[in-house]
Amino acid sequence: MELKNIRNFSIIAHIDHGKSTLADRMLEVTGTIEARKMRDQVLDNMELERERGITIKMQPVRMQYRHNNEDYTLNLIDTPGHIDFSYEVSRALKAVEGSLLLVDSTQGVQAQTLTTLSMARESGLVIIPCLTKVDSPLARIEETTLEICTLIGCDIDDVLEVSGKTGEGVKELLAAIIERIPAPARMIRSGGPQLVVEHNRTQSLVFDFSYSNHKGVIVFVRMFGGQIAKGDTLVFAASGQQFQALEVGVFMPEATAQPTLAEGMIGYIVTGIKQPGIASVGDTIVSAKNSAPALPGYGLPRPVVWASIYPEEADDFDELRMALQRLRLSDSAFSFEEEVSGALGRGYRCGFLGMLHLEIITERLRREFNLELIVTMPSVTYEVETRNNQRLIVYSPHLFPDDGSVTKVYEPWVNVSIITPEVYVGTLMPFMYDHEANVDELQQFGDDRVKMGATMPLRELMRGFFDGLKSITSGYASIAYEQGELKVADVLRMDILIGDEVQPAFTRIISRRRLQEDAEEFVEKLEKLLPRQQVVMKIQAKALGKIVASRTLKAFRKDVTGHLYGGDYSRKLKLLDKQKKGKKKMREYANVNIPHDVFIKVMKQTD
Repeated sequence: MELKNIRNFSIIAHIDHGKSTLADRMLEVTGTIEARKMRDQVLDNMELERERGITIKMQPVRMQYRHNNEDYTLNLIDTPGHIDFSYEVSRALKAVEGSLLLVDSTQGVQAQTLTTLSMARESGLVIIPCLTKVDSPLARIEETTLEICTLIGCDIDDVLEVSGKTGEGVKELLAAIIERIPAPARMIRSGGPQLVVEHNRTQSLVFDFSYSNHKGVIVFVRMFGGQIAKGDTLVFAASGQQFQALEVGVFMPEATAQPTLAEGMIGYIVTGIKQPGIASVGDTIVSAKNSAPALPGYGLPRPVVWASIYPEEADDFDELRMALQRLRLSDSAFSFEEEVSGALGRGYRCGFLGMLHLEIITERLRREFNLELIVTMPSVTYEVETRNNQRLIVYSPHLFPDDGSVTKVYEPWVNVSIITPEVYVGTLMPFMYDHEANVDELQQFGDDRVKMGATMPLRELMRGFFDGLKSITSGYASIAYEQGELKVADVLRMDILIGDEVQPAFTRIISRRRLQEDAEEFVEKLEKLLPRQQVVMKIQAKALGKIVASRTLKAFRKDVTGHLYGGDYSRKLKLLDKQKKGKKKMREYANVNIPHDVFIKVMKQTD
């Protein structure tokens, strides 16, 4: 295939705007998948993706299409829509020349639409605006088209109308991709000066990878120069590791072996490497014989949420380490490093891009590696000044110093953009105040919607903000955010005691003004979620050196006198007294049993 007949593009949009459904129709129209093998969300391979109806991992696929009597190769990278997976989107955009910007005609432009569009523009991509779900009776085609034209400065005729459900407009969209998106050029966009790629020297950008027990690391690459064939000796430019290409191929959508990967193509290389830490996204693969300079890679992801993960059984620590290393090969957006807790033993402090990202990773650890885990309450990074003039960086709530030793605390804030129907602005204001947000911008966005700009503590986003926002606005509001600066915080540590024992996994950093309210709410949740024990258990919240909230979890009780019939009452008293002594003895040696699903439920309800 000649370079001029290759088109590389991605699909970007707000969550649930129909990316995966449109990709299904494109695969059908191009004949990439036989009709009998077709299914919904065909590019979503993960069980969790199909369960939740969302895209978690980017997925490349190659399509062949004939247009104006010429054959074209269309390389699509389907990307996630949720803000927690924006790092996946940013990597995909560096491997393509154009992007389809999808906007749901029933919802209009959303906050995440603005974020992904900004990322595509920074990468210098050609943008093709598409209006989706035009077959819906709720579609607002004219109004949404004007919103798109205002947003990206295009003509009305430039906006395409498609339906992923019926396939309407898909052929016209494929024609527009061929006509508007340029063929791969011999240069790469780096956000600064253009770097010219020497087409006769091998340069391929690693934008993702996966791991196979049999094949080792499989890198997903975009070829910017030269070609790679099976058996070639190659080198990772950053790590300097040399390896032999055991197999090369493309995604159709299953991995399909090819003789070579040529310039402009998107495909995969089987490396055979089974050691972690050698392959990394953003690295450049070059030939060992005629090495070329490395390409501009990717910036490192900045974790937003931190949580510590410990194995329920101490003997599973090595298995947890191996599982995290394996997951890191398929999701480079989370980080981890070992830590030791006096109460929980050895574990890992992990950084995530958001609450959903944290939930997905812990669920994958449980499902794919059969691990039972203890996950601490998610937190953000704090910088703490102590009375002895030390400045500590605290990632985990249970490592936060006691209130008496702290002089000042700094926490990260975020810049938030919310797009909501105008009618909900009045009810949103007290909600924003409750979450300590400073609303600094209100501007009209279309005919009946408002764009709200605000700054707020990052920890407040984790306190039910997303669910509350959706509830207040009946699901019509959308949100996007980016990290801001550090500001002084008025927060303290709240410990949870169960059976008079501090449970570090439930320790939280909370706002001082919400201490009593949060303490009562949290112990009440735990009372409902924890299973009853053989003995009475107290659930207490402790802060500022005192108990601020308490609940009692009743014990299981066996009717030891149920089998007695008649006789002197002293027989019953004797049995009840024996039971009472047994319960007292059990309390001395009782261990609190907290099932794994309780940690997951607490984490979900905190989000």
